[in-house]
Amino acid sequence: MPKHLIKRFAPDHESIRKHKHLRIFGRLLHDPNLWHMNRRSVSGAFAVGLFWAFIPVPLQMIGAAATSIPARVNLPISVALVWITNPLTIPPMFYFTYLVGTWVLNTPPPSNDFEMTMEWLTGSMSLIWQPLFLGSLICAIAASVVGYCVIRLLWRLHIIQHIKRRHQLRKQRSGAEQCGD
Repeated sequence: MPKHLIKRFAPDHESIRKHKHLRIFGRLLHDPNLWHMNRRSVSGAFAVGLFWAFIPVPLQMIGAAATSIPARVNLPISVALVWITNPLTIPPMFYFTYLVGTWVLNTPPPSNDFEMTMEWLTGSMSLIWQPLFLGSLICAIAASVVGYCVIRLLWRLHIIQHIKRRHQLRKQRSGAEQCGD
């Protein structure tokens, strides 16, 4: 993966350190390993961020940061990836995780009519919490493993392509030097 592309979209150090919810980590945010851009750090950050994006809890950024710090993976990427779940994507993502949970538990979805209201959600939570959280955990683990592997693979392919390009340039230069002699 090109570092420049990732750096363009990742938040900078200061905005993360000064974020009101992440200030609780204090001096832990000064570890330089949390800001490195290498294959291990970025792929680990994708795993952490994608995991927390699928966990239906408020303030997922704190969970991503709390996991990134001891894992010593790129903090800005981890925190930014939890925003995959946003007001537009939350309903379809968590409905999907709920369906995964009902499938694994072999329970039928409740037959009452779905309404996108807080009253329906609070009234139905006693029926849906188990499949929702189990499906979310399964999807979180699957997304983090896939994200980790895909980023490692893309990074490796990018490095291989870079090495091949550099090798071709060397051949061209040595060929041009031999022709010039």
